[in-house]
Amino acid sequence: MGLLTLTLLSAANGESLVDNLGAWDGEWYLEVAAHGYGGVDSSMVDGYGRRLPETPLAFFPGYPLLIQLVALLPGVNVLVGAVVVSLVAGVALAYALYRIGVRLGGGPKVGLLFVALFAASPMSVVLSMAYSEAVFCALAAWALVGVLERNWVLAGVMCAAAGLIRPTAAAVVAVVGLAALIAIVTRRDGWRPWFAALAAPAGLGLYIGWVAVQTGSLGGYFDLQQRGWSSAFDGGVATGAFVLETLATPNSAFETVTAWVIVASVVLLVLCVRRRMPWPLLAFAAIVLALDLGSDGLMYSKVRLMLPAFPLLLPVAMGLAQRRTATAVATSVLLVLFGSWFGAYSLTAWEYAI
Repeated sequence: MGLLTLTLLSAANGESLVDNLGAWDGEWYLEVAAHGYGGVDSSMVDGYGRRLPETPLAFFPGYPLLIQLVALLPGVNVLVGAVVVSLVAGVALAYALYRIGVRLGGGPKVGLLFVALFAASPMSVVLSMAYSEAVFCALAAWALVGVLERNWVLAGVMCAAAGLIRPTAAAVVAVVGLAALIAIVTRRDGWRPWFAALAAPAGLGLYIGWVAVQTGSLGGYFDLQQRGWSSAFDGGVATGAFVLETLATPNSAFETVTAWVIVASVVLLVLCVRRRMPWPLLAFAAIVLALDLGSDGLMYSKVRLMLPAFPLLLPVAMGLAQRRTATAVATSVLLVLFGSWFGAYSLTAWEYAI
C-alpha cells in the first residue's frame, strides 16, 4: 500500500517513482555502494551545502556493502540492489517483530498486529527505499529476540552487525551489553554472555575508530555530524521548541503531523512503562527516542529516525488484540492508509530532505 500510494503521488506531482526510491540519503548510500567513500560524486553535499573530503564518512558502510553484494548479480544495478536489500530485510524484521509480539502477548494476534502497526508507521516508506532503516531495524529486532530468549550468540552477532549500519546501534549495544553483564554476574548460561558482551560493541567501535583515524580526531565522526548536519545532543531543547512553534503557528501538513507524532511517541513510551514491558525492550525504545528527540539537526527527519523505537507500538498491538476483530482491522486499515499517505507525501509534495 505504501508503494502504491507513492506511485500515485509521484505521478500526480510529475515525479519518477524510481527517483523517489533513491532520494535524499539514498543518493549517498548509492554513491558509496557504487564508487566507495573516495569516489562519491563531488556534487554531493552536506546539510549546509558544503563538501569536505570526510563528508561521505557520515554514512556507515554496512548497508552499501550489502548493496554491492546484490549488485554483483547480472542485470542488477545499485538502486535495484538497495531496494532488494531493504525488502529482504523487511521480511526478516517482520518475523522478528512477530516473535516478540507472540512472546509478550501470548498469541499470534498480537504478533501480527505488531507487524501491521510497524509497517503502517509514518515514514515507513523508507523500508522500501535505498535507506538503511530496514536493515538496521531487522538486526536490532533480532538482537532483542536474542536477549529475550537468552540466545547470546544471536544477540552478540546481530548487535555487532547493527553497529556497521547506523550510529543508533548505541542503543542496541547498551541493552545487549547490560543484559549480558547481568547474566555474567548471576552466573547464567556459561560462556555465551561473555561472547555477547565482547561482540556487541565491535561493529560500532570499529567504524567510529576507523573514522577517527581518517579524520585525525578521536571524536571525528561526531564532529562530522555536527559540522555537516548540526546533529548534536542538546537534551531536547531544539525538538521542544520545534513542537511548540509548529503547533502554535500556521505550518504545512508535514510539519504539523511531525510535531504530533513526536508528542505521540512520548505518550507511547509512558504506556510502555505502565504496561511494565520487559526492560530490554523498554530501554531500547527509550534510548532510541532520547537519541532522536534529544538531538538538534533536521527536525523533518525526526519521524524517520524514531522508526527503530518499534517497541513503542507493542501496547497498541496488545490493546487492539483484546478488541473485536472488526475494531482491530478497521484501526489497522486506517493507520496503514495514513502512514502510506504521509510517507508518499514526504517524498513528493514535501520539498525538503527527510
